[in-house]
Amino acid sequence: MNRLPAPPPGAGTRSGPLTWIQQWHWFEHTIPAPRRVNPTPLADHCHVPPPATVADVHEALAALTARHEALRSTVDALRPVQHVHRADWAPLPVDHLDVPAVDAATLAAATAELAARPIDPARTPPWRARVLLAGGKPRAVLIAAHHLLIDGWALAILLGQLHQLLSGEGPLAVTSVHPLDVLADQPLERARAAEREWLLRLAGNPTGVLAPFGGARDGGGRHRLQHRSADAYDDLHRVARRHRVSPEVVMLAALAHFIASRTGEHRFLASVVVSNRARAALRESVGVHALTVPVQIDLRPGAGFGEVVASVAAASAAAYRHGRWRPAELVAAQARMDRRRGIVTVPTIEYNCYSWPRNYLVPTPDAPPDEASSWIRSTPDEPCETLYVDLALDEGAVTLDVTVGDHLLDAEQALALPVRLCAFLRALADGADRPLPARPSAPAAPGWWRAPQGWVCPAEVENVLRGHPGVRDAAVAPREDTPQEDIPQEDDDEPHLVAQVRTAPGVTPSDLHRHVLDHLGEVPGLIAPGRYVLSPTGHKSTRAPDPPGSTPDILRIPSRPPATRTERVLAAAVSAVGTGAVASPDAVDMNRCLADHGITVVAVPRLLALLHQFGFTGVASDELAGTASLGHLAAALEPLPPRAPRSGEATP
Repeated sequence: MNRLPAPPPGAGTRSGPLTWIQQWHWFEHTIPAPRRVNPTPLADHCHVPPPATVADVHEALAALTARHEALRSTVDALRPVQHVHRADWAPLPVDHLDVPAVDAATLAAATAELAARPIDPARTPPWRARVLLAGGKPRAVLIAAHHLLIDGWALAILLGQLHQLLSGEGPLAVTSVHPLDVLADQPLERARAAEREWLLRLAGNPTGVLAPFGGARDGGGRHRLQHRSADAYDDLHRVARRHRVSPEVVMLAALAHFIASRTGEHRFLASVVVSNRARAALRESVGVHALTVPVQIDLRPGAGFGEVVASVAAASAAAYRHGRWRPAELVAAQARMDRRRGIVTVPTIEYNCYSWPRNYLVPTPDAPPDEASSWIRSTPDEPCETLYVDLALDEGAVTLDVTVGDHLLDAEQALALPVRLCAFLRALADGADRPLPARPSAPAAPGWWRAPQGWVCPAEVENVLRGHPGVRDAAVAPREDTPQEDIPQEDDDEPHLVAQVRTAPGVTPSDLHRHVLDHLGEVPGLIAPGRYVLSPTGHKSTRAPDPPGSTPDILRIPSRPPATRTERVLAAAVSAVGTGAVASPDAVDMNRCLADHGITVVAVPRLLALLHQFGFTGVASDELAGTASLGHLAAALEPLPPRAPRSGEATP
């Protein structure tokens, strides 16, 4: 992992740090592709109005490159820094493709192929374009852009302006704000307040809201589909006008109604994408401004839809006020909180809205079909823990893109979800109220238990405990199913999950608790048990750690310095990239997670580079940002395979 060479003399115009939002996407592009949340790159298309030629397309793209600094910016691979280059610093990243016709299937296939090609934002322009030619004439332009420098709204602006230039519709709107211009507009106090608000919402969010009510428990993948309905477009807007909210809020309320009706859970978290473009100066800015905010949804059993939508609207307004916080620091704070609480908080819904008009798309000869669904093949096809829903309102139709893991909704349930939502909107538009049921419509899957912190699968806790060295057997059950003689007399009446573990000599409750904590982010349905009963050495009882200051008798995991070679290597890397929290490798506590040592996601790429220099690999960037202890991470490190340097290649 070598440092980048300096830009060619005269190629750069100005440089500066990445904005807080860019820093998150900068870290995210280091995560292995199968586990990324956001697609990288983004991709969409623009139709070419006649009589524009290929030369006109190239001229328009060159004009946009000169106009928008984001199109000619690169980033450092190991530091959160961006460099703006001259408009002519690199050739236009444009190619051409001859196709028989520019129809929906051709566009989808060509866009998917272009999006699958990696973009290196450290060495090349953060975008690429492809001109589709039919009969020798340009019919459409596809653009793929790296999320680190161009978000979805910015891509829509870019395509809209490209279409405007090709149509000769007049001068473009003034662009006065570029990514580096917003650095001064990052109020630190507001960011800290937003972090406190976010962590407060996460602390009160139950875990595993959907999993016990999902499809196949050992599902083999995820389902992606797109559903379009013209009728739902009118129904959605009728309901929105009736309740005096936006159509986007109505759809989020409909999703919340579905979750609460199905599971019986009336408090859960939605992660909602916010454009952060309330200021007029930012609405035509090509850069990265959008980020997600936590919407804590609280519903009342028996509430009608009017009350549901009012509650969701109020929660959304409260959350949107905190739409510009520091994700790098926030992720670390969340990891610390999750490890100390013994649970991982996962948003139930990931919700994104395409709120901009997209009249630049290739026109379709027929109206969008009503209530038609099509599967979208996703690669790689892996489970996902959250229900992802994208809403688009264009061409007089509602388009819902749904992504869901098989352990949440199986294929049949996933296909039925958008149809059910559209039918729900029709009933609301016709005057139905549809109050929330007091009880869930679907029973929880067998083998799950409702702990105070959220849903937990005792069998998974048993499997994790049995994986600890020296554990011979483990039995996990709710407190009410545990023999009373195994419950200490000083126990309170709060429900607990009790783990009875038969161990070899030397295994302590601290060892078991730390082992469970190290697997929080790896095993869905896992919550650190509140009590451990060791057998046959005695019924020794301890509580799991709670947030600092909550109780005086919490279990304190003792600190442990690095002992093995891999632990010393990891400790040296942590000490080198730390911010002063650790003075030397010997002071690094291997029983705590990376975030406990003050390491945020901004430092993760440098940490990985140091491990690579020391000759080790085996951990990924998202694992370093999680709740696993440094001892757990060190055990996963493995030496790099020996490799002779290629000709002209520098060593790390």
